[in-house]
Amino acid sequence: MTITDQQPLGSPFSASTTAEDIVAGLDLSGKTAVVTGGYSGLGLATTLALTAAGARVIVPARRPDAARAALREVKNCEVVPMDLADLASVRSAAAHMSDRLDRIDVLMAIAGVMATPERRVGPGWEGQLTANHFGHFTLACELYPLLAAADGARVVVNSSAGHTLTGIRWHDPHFRTGYDKWLAYGQAKTANALFAVHLDAIGQGDGVRAFALHPGKIITGLQREMALKEQIDRGWVDQHGNVIGEGFKTPSQGAATGLWAATSPLLDNRGGLYLEDCDIARVSAPGTPMDDGGVRAYAIAPDEAARLWSTSLAATGATPIAR
Repeated sequence: MTITDQQPLGSPFSASTTAEDIVAGLDLSGKTAVVTGGYSGLGLATTLALTAAGARVIVPARRPDAARAALREVKNCEVVPMDLADLASVRSAAAHMSDRLDRIDVLMAIAGVMATPERRVGPGWEGQLTANHFGHFTLACELYPLLAAADGARVVVNSSAGHTLTGIRWHDPHFRTGYDKWLAYGQAKTANALFAVHLDAIGQGDGVRAFALHPGKIITGLQREMALKEQIDRGWVDQHGNVIGEGFKTPSQGAATGLWAATSPLLDNRGGLYLEDCDIARVSAPGTPMDDGGVRAYAIAPDEAARLWSTSLAATGATPIAR
């Protein structure tokens, strides 16, 4: 991927496209997808669309009982206990899947946290970077042999327009000198985008392609640790919690870009790209408003992606991917 590849290609879909629109007419019988967070919000909409199209879906879940309840009526779906902030749990879930699957056609990294209070996990790591990036990084590395065994696997990582808040804070990635919940979220979302860039670079020889995306503005469980007053003050919801913000999508519309990334033939032989509104996003200039869309150059820079990959390998002890 080069920066010249990061420009819209004229997709027939748009910001208003739904998950159902994306999978209409698709036959995913025989395909296996792993969808983190696949039991609520965008993840649930994604699971429902994939299974409706015939795919088998594995849902790693931090709250397995809640996941099984939410997916009780969904056929061809299995829940696997997994906590992204606990790397031992991630490895256990990956081992469980590796024992039972011969390949994975699609890995969708949808689960995440946003703007949480300061939380230290593992060896004192910042919680949002751990759950959003280190957990998914470790999962993808451990499941990589199953991805390489598929015929053209895709890895789809939910980033966010929040990546525009900051690049990787190499001087203090774990906020040892003072915590800011929004900068921590922005860094984690930049990490998601850079992860897809380097995974694509090392995986494409095995037919494994990776994409990151902004799903749009959606009110889901992602905001569960934000006070209602903060959401009201930001103009997202009214005092009753009803969505009033301009440009907000439904969960089905929010799931559409990820499903497009996972299935569109327009993305064949492409990868390492950042997507939004069911198309490739343009590169945005520094300082432009977050809501104007696009991706910052630092979030798709190959050298930053390679540095983050090496740092993540050293931190997590994940199984390296042979090139």
